[in-house]
Amino acid sequence: MKRILMDTNTYAAFKKNDPVAVNTFQRAEYVGVSVVVLGELFSGFKGGSKETRNRKELEQFLDSPRVHVIQLDEETAEFYAMVYWDLKKKGKPLPTNDLWIAAAAMRFGLALFTYDGHFKSVDGLILHRGF
Repeated sequence: MKRILMDTNTYAAFKKNDPVAVNTFQRAEYVGVSVVVLGELFSGFKGGSKETRNRKELEQFLDSPRVHVIQLDEETAEFYAMVYWDLKKKGKPLPTNDLWIAAAAMRFGLALFTYDGHFKSVDGLILHRGF
């Protein structure tokens, strides 16, 4: 089974019962959730009409023994710097939050489960497209 780091869009797809997302989360042995992704989710919840319900559902998701919140640390910051400068040299910048998400996946040796194609530009990042 895979060890993955979820992107915000894959959680949203999971909540919409997307079969690839549902199957991937069900079959993954380890699901990492970056605090950056949590921030994006909380921001989306705040802007919507179902904040309380969305937070409760996310809390239930996070309560799974296979789901682990990934904190950012000094080593993650080193990966961030490496990814940032590599992409700058290529002329292919990523949004700041996505740089942190990629750095966290690399730091913890997790495959990034995302539907965003721009992550393909990140050398050394393992992408997971779903089971």
